[in-house]
Amino acid sequence: METEFKIGEKVKCKKFGTLSHDFVGAVEKIYENSAMVAIVEHDATDEVAVNDFHNRVIVRLKDMKKVTVK
Repeated sequence: METEFKIGEKVKCKKFGTLSHDFVGAVEKIYENSAMVAIVEHDATDEVAVNDFHNRVIVRLKDMKKVTVK
């Protein structure tokens, strides 16, 4: 399991709560078992939920994967 995340990295996160789809974000702060992620790409149907979260969420590290740039 990958737990080496750095601030500024793009990550793909699993959906949770009121979010219906997975989303892509940028790591802003890292905690012991989670990270604050700024949502940068999301499904249009999740727009209201993303706005309710003010474009930031706390995500468990095990629910995140680094986005590889090709």
